[in-house]
Amino acid sequence: MVPPLRTDFRGRHVLVVVRGHDYKEDLRTLRPYIEEYRPVLVAVDGGADALLDMRYTPDMIIGDFDSLSERAWECGAELVHHVHPDGRAPGREELAEAGKPYVEFVVEGTSEDAAMLLALECRAELIVAVGTHATMVEFLDKGRAGMSSTFLTRLRIGPMLIDAKGVNQLYVGRVRRRDILLLVIAALTVILAVALVSDSLQVLLRTVWVYMRDFWYSVTGRFS
Repeated sequence: MVPPLRTDFRGRHVLVVVRGHDYKEDLRTLRPYIEEYRPVLVAVDGGADALLDMRYTPDMIIGDFDSLSERAWECGAELVHHVHPDGRAPGREELAEAGKPYVEFVVEGTSEDAAMLLALECRAELIVAVGTHATMVEFLDKGRAGMSSTFLTRLRIGPMLIDAKGVNQLYVGRVRRRDILLLVIAALTVILAVALVSDSLQVLLRTVWVYMRDFWYSVTGRFS
């Protein structure tokens, strides 16, 4: 059951950040996408520090809160505690000690699964994953706990889920009118600055000024 949340997912893109493989590189290359689409930023535990390192503030932090730094606790993100159906709730002591308000999301699987399922249940339009487990090697790796739930979660989410590396290769930022206008203003500013320091232009401007002054004096003197 989805808990009451202040973060609105409906019809929005959601960026789920896990501090996993190549997460720094993925976040750097996703900057244009983040700036343009303004997705909901959901951090899975230490993913909060990954976002803060890139000067982004997470909208939500979900997980067992075993690896949060002090700045992540204080960043103002909504806190969602991942609780398992059998009652296991690692991190509850940390939350109680921190004294921060939080809600609980009861679902089986890993915390990154919980983040994606929460976005799905809250009617997000698209989920982009950074640093999550996505390859068949990771799914089949013996001894890696939670891979079965991760595989089933991806089957349920289906085409709503895109890995960050796919976005890097397919996304091309749109050229906005504001960017074109700023480019034109910058070019005109450079041209004006060059013109103002040009000796020939200064001579021309002084000549025009003298001509206009003499013309004004002749007109005012004629009717005075």
